[in-house]
Amino acid sequence: MLELLNLKDINKKYGIKPALKNINLNIESGKIIGLLGPNGSGKTTITKIIAGLLKPSSGIITIDGHKPGEITKSYVAYLPDKDFLDINMSIDDTIKIFADFYADFDISVAYRLLEDLQVQYKSKIRTLSKGNRKKIMLILVMSRRAKLYVLDEPIAGVDPVARDYILNTIVGNYNKTATVIISTHLIADVEKILDDVIFIKDGEIILHETSAAIRNEKGCSIDEYFREVYDDGQNDKVRI
Repeated sequence: MLELLNLKDINKKYGIKPALKNINLNIESGKIIGLLGPNGSGKTTITKIIAGLLKPSSGIITIDGHKPGEITKSYVAYLPDKDFLDINMSIDDTIKIFADFYADFDISVAYRLLEDLQVQYKSKIRTLSKGNRKKIMLILVMSRRAKLYVLDEPIAGVDPVARDYILNTIVGNYNKTATVIISTHLIADVEKILDDVIFIKDGEIILHETSAAIRNEKGCSIDEYFREVYDDGQNDKVRI
């Protein structure tokens, strides 16, 4: 597999407070990867840097060999952890705006996914439940033909049925030559779809391993191993 994303010696500070410390990652194409850590561990900062919304304080990031800029904007489809929908617009109008804005947006995919959701195209965003708004945002992102999908807490704050829909939409609709990065603290819900996992703690990467290796070598689920690592108070890198 080809390297798609490279982060080399990435540091990020907010004022004098370090948010990321010497992050080094090599991520290949064709995988679903979990960026796993508790709230405040640095997940959102990493996703925003990858999406080009934040600049690192130091270090180099490349996406398919290019530094973040106009070229990489067409490579990365980003789902933020905050609601970005205009509540006064209809679902249909929102889809058409995305289709106009992104050259890689496949409007036929968006409408197909909407049919699965069973909501009216003309419905105003403000009439939707929180779970359905999350689903609409995901549909908009996954309808792009991107090389890298970066999803920040896509299943946070929704019920189990909505979580299943979101995960099935991710698995069923991303380009299999692309890569999906899912940032989350809800490990048990997502681990079944993950090829690789990255553990982040206090702004540092403490583990980057395949899901299969963790299960085989540790003899437990990723969720169980995550709890072992994060609940014991250790600050050093985990044994691998």
